[in-house]
Amino acid sequence: MTAPQATLSPLLAIAQQTRAAALRLAVLTTEERNRAIDAIAQALESAQDNILRANIADCEAAVADGIAKPLYKRLQLDKHKLRDAINGVRDVGKLADVVGAVQIHREIDTGLILKRVTCPLGVLGVIFEARPEAAIQIASLAIKSGNGVILKCGKEAVGSCEAILQAIKEGLSGTAVNPDAVQLLTTREETLELLKLDKYVDLIIPRGSNSFVRFVQENTRIPVLGHADGVCHLYIDDAADINKAIRIAVDSKTQYPAACNAIETMLVHSEIAATFLPQIAEAFQTVNVELRGCDRTCEILPDIHKAVHTDWDTEYSDLILAVKIVDSLEDAITHINSHGSKHTDAIITENSEHATTFMSLVNAAGVYHNCSTRFADGFRYGFGAEVGISTQQMPPRGPVGLEGLVTYKYQVTGNGHIVADYTGAKAKSFTHRDLVIEGT
Repeated sequence: MTAPQATLSPLLAIAQQTRAAALRLAVLTTEERNRAIDAIAQALESAQDNILRANIADCEAAVADGIAKPLYKRLQLDKHKLRDAINGVRDVGKLADVVGAVQIHREIDTGLILKRVTCPLGVLGVIFEARPEAAIQIASLAIKSGNGVILKCGKEAVGSCEAILQAIKEGLSGTAVNPDAVQLLTTREETLELLKLDKYVDLIIPRGSNSFVRFVQENTRIPVLGHADGVCHLYIDDAADINKAIRIAVDSKTQYPAACNAIETMLVHSEIAATFLPQIAEAFQTVNVELRGCDRTCEILPDIHKAVHTDWDTEYSDLILAVKIVDSLEDAITHINSHGSKHTDAIITENSEHATTFMSLVNAAGVYHNCSTRFADGFRYGFGAEVGISTQQMPPRGPVGLEGLVTYKYQVTGNGHIVADYTGAKAKSFTHRDLVIEGT
């Protein structure tokens, strides 16, 4: 008598479907994947009203639940943000294909040829919070790079993400890409189960707090691409152009304070503090930024709040900025490397040697000179979009676009070659001759 088959859990069935769809997606041509991306953009445009209505409902429910102000800003999806996200999909379609690129073409011996060729990772598991447009960016990057993707959104964005995924699947249904290549999860229980699916998921990308990223890392055997807090710094050097510094500081803090690349701490050299701080305080006051200063800063700006030790390690994601006076470039670098999250840090200076030292010694994925930290973004880097920003030491690091979503395999072709011929007293020698890579 045949034993009854065990019933698959819903998520396991989803993972198997995604894996099967990803295997077929990986061998599609560039043109087939690009047509699928264009179909996604068209479907999102057609579903714009449904998506925006769903987002309004999500926002109203979130307000009723007492959502934090920074999270609410990330949750909001107006027609402009949606338009930009759809434009980002089309930009991804225009990018060069990263799948099937030959990185090494080498003759090991006559008739024995080695190639190293890029290929998709397989299936991505991406866990994100409130930003519904992240689902659009991640799905388009996954399709372009030949990967399946299982998305897990935050509870506050479920309605928006369901409307987005419905449009994406409808768009894919008329293409060579199986809609099962893109899936959506909505519950915490599914997150915990997803972390156990190492047989079907090849990479987990958590987008959230430090504690959440650590939780994911400690509860899965799947490789994790960590995106921790964005405790970003702006250092105003003693050789800074004051007007330039004010303009950049205001943009870095206020252009979108809920973003992970907005500055949370500003360090000011003691030589210019008495001149610079009153001017920047006035500029920040006009845009409602609350300053929290060290003791020396409060002596110059007695009306601001006094900072406590936790302020130097806090990602406010709001119109709040910690300010500290330092006595040297070295002190600034030490503070950043002690309290930063390795995301993005910038120096404002007209001294090129100071800038070079800062950019060499600050340990962060992004180190900037005389420009806003808000440029730390896959779209602004020309990646089309990003699945997240990695603050880990190993690559990929910083905004992770297409190139961070492929790996490579070694392909060796011979004609009856065996290793025994290359060992012993009469061993043949390898030629190890690099061959021309087509297209270079």
